[in-house]
Amino acid sequence: MTAGDLHARARWARRGDIGLRVVAAVPLGYATASMWAMALARILPGERTEATVTATLIALALCAVAAMWAFAARSGWRALWTLGVAAGIAAAIAWVSIDATGRL
Repeated sequence: MTAGDLHARARWARRGDIGLRVVAAVPLGYATASMWAMALARILPGERTEATVTATLIALALCAVAAMWAFAARSGWRALWTLGVAAGIAAAIAWVSIDATGRL
């Protein structure tokens, strides 16, 4: 294997890592923020409308934090699975809340 081949392989690996980070930042970051907005709207105290607005504002900040985390993580794969786990936790909270109260 020549030095040019190694350089080309490293370049493609770097592009793939950046691609994973973009996928983690944009659609997965948005999905994570949406799941947390849904979960927080269900568990925050107060009127439903106030809880929804507060949860949405928190989720807006969380979306920005998720995008920053996607590019600060050690690797693109780590960014993907940590944001996926965060979305899964929020989805579980929302699911349990819906199941416990019986209302959407």
